[in-house]
Amino acid sequence: MKTKLIFRNLPKDYKGLLSLHMLRPIHDRVGHENALEITDAMPGHALTTDQDDYFEALCLLMEAYEVSSEGLPAKRGVPLLKHLIKENNMSAADISRLLGIDRSLGVRILNGERNLTISHAKKLAAKFHVPMEVFLV
Repeated sequence: MKTKLIFRNLPKDYKGLLSLHMLRPIHDRVGHENALEITDAMPGHALTTDQDDYFEALCLLMEAYEVSSEGLPAKRGVPLLKHLIKENNMSAADISRLLGIDRSLGVRILNGERNLTISHAKKLAAKFHVPMEVFLV
């Protein structure tokens, strides 16, 4: 069983953070998941300047990987959502539950009959670990 990182156990200085996880380009899903484990522990806490700089740099590396691995520049909005649903073995009903909306609205969003709202984009971005802007066309 994998242990979850806890913020209070993270190093406070940049060198310590680098010893935990070196800042390098991310080339695969495992590297992305390792980076995600660290970034998931940091939001909502008062970060030191070094932690804040490290967090920002790691997020940039993660975003670069996500863009290159998911084809995000070519896919935005509903086409991207359809791609992510397929990749994660989800359905329109799963999206409706995730967004907290009527089940039929998920289908209408995927059919292009309804637009995603900013609230929807935030929830989808959190679920799929992508920038929310990719859902807003």
